[in-house]
Amino acid sequence: MEEKKLKQKTYKFPAGFLWGGATAANQMEGGFHEGNKGLNIADVLPGGKERLKILAEPGFNFEIDPDKYYPNHEGIDFYHRYKEDIALFAEIGFKAFRLSIAWTRIFPNGDELEPNEEGLAFYDRVFDELHKHGIEPVVTISHYEMPLNLVKEYGGWRDRKVVTFFERYVAAIFNRYKNKVKYWMTFNEINSGLAFPIMSLGFSIEKEEDKFKPTFQAFHHQFVASAMAVKLGHEIIPDSKIGCMIIFAPTYSFDSNPENVMHALQEERLFNNFCGDVQVRGEYPAFINRYFKEHNIELDIEEGDLALFKEHTVDYIGFSYYMSRTEKKEKTPEEIGEGNMIGGVKNPFLQASDWGWEIDPEGLRIALNKLYDRYQIPLFVVENGLGAYDKVEEDGSIHDDYRIDYLREHIKAMGEAVEDGVGLMGYTAWGCIDLVSASSGEYSKRYGFIYVDKHDDGSGTMDRSRKKSFFWYKDVISSNGERV
Repeated sequence: MEEKKLKQKTYKFPAGFLWGGATAANQMEGGFHEGNKGLNIADVLPGGKERLKILAEPGFNFEIDPDKYYPNHEGIDFYHRYKEDIALFAEIGFKAFRLSIAWTRIFPNGDELEPNEEGLAFYDRVFDELHKHGIEPVVTISHYEMPLNLVKEYGGWRDRKVVTFFERYVAAIFNRYKNKVKYWMTFNEINSGLAFPIMSLGFSIEKEEDKFKPTFQAFHHQFVASAMAVKLGHEIIPDSKIGCMIIFAPTYSFDSNPENVMHALQEERLFNNFCGDVQVRGEYPAFINRYFKEHNIELDIEEGDLALFKEHTVDYIGFSYYMSRTEKKEKTPEEIGEGNMIGGVKNPFLQASDWGWEIDPEGLRIALNKLYDRYQIPLFVVENGLGAYDKVEEDGSIHDDYRIDYLREHIKAMGEAVEDGVGLMGYTAWGCIDLVSASSGEYSKRYGFIYVDKHDDGSGTMDRSRKKSFFWYKDVISSNGERV
């Protein structure tokens, strides 16, 4: 009897699903001194694996060292090549393109009274180009690019004055782009401040014992600023959708030992749920009270702050998913995973990327279910991808089947989550065009469907070319995820 061939499962994504790609201004634009742009945090982070050390250790002086290389200064020159890149995005079939506005293009020092017209005009041109190709812009307001002046003069988000400066910035871009941008997110990966506050909160921790109060006070100021942005967005752009954006890494217990289960629960609530609870539910979660008490944290909360949180919650949750996290209460240095930037131990059931990031597609389905169960508002996977070394063949082709395999399994996991009943509005693959890695400042850690000829030593032509994954993703989008 002839063996029946198993029919490959197909997935049905919602009509109008926002397929696309994601980037950040500081990692791709370049032109760091053009158009009256001011310096931001990313401009003083050197390239190379020492960047991780800088982010983790005290004593960073936020200065440019002439003996070091700063790849963010050039990025991939999107500042001059945006038309070429957007045409390539349109060729793939993007429905949406996630990008960020560089705060220092709009307010070079962060504390000016009036915005910089050259910066505003640049994004006018970018949004117009996107709309010309039928691509919906999804804009992150602040993506690891805080004005350096606000870091040096005010101590970053520790100072309440920064809330006022941010509100002025938000009002300027909402008023300027109210007819061009519908989808917004306030702070990129806001909970990353727990792991590396330099990029997210605008300061480094000088003493371990001093980290708790300034970190959570800075979070409070960001929550105020985010709620103000939601309020302004709904007033200035009535049909807008304003989201928050978090890193989500579902946390597993290493085993069934109740101590490890409880430890994993505590770690997950602090990292995955704390920021989301404030921005989605509009209040500090009950579990944080004990944490504050145990770490002697007393926040300076002004009258009206808590009411602002409650009245101006976000419309959707954007989140990045790269890996899960496995926790054990007592762990040895040998057990810690090489690439686990957010803690945890090695998971014996998972493989890892070239950079040690554990690969867990099922974890994305778990993440989507956990988030939707908790909040019951639309979800948007705004970052997911594989950083890998790509080889250019003699004929110029790039056979990145490993990237296709990675993305395919994660998209299948999203399809399963949709069948589970999760309300999912879109997917923008991270680094849809090769760019500078945020964590390591490397060009060689490539994510894109589009190859950029630029290398860690600064060499390269910046020429663009299509990888094999380019054509695969084009087919995924054209079939609305059925041909994955």
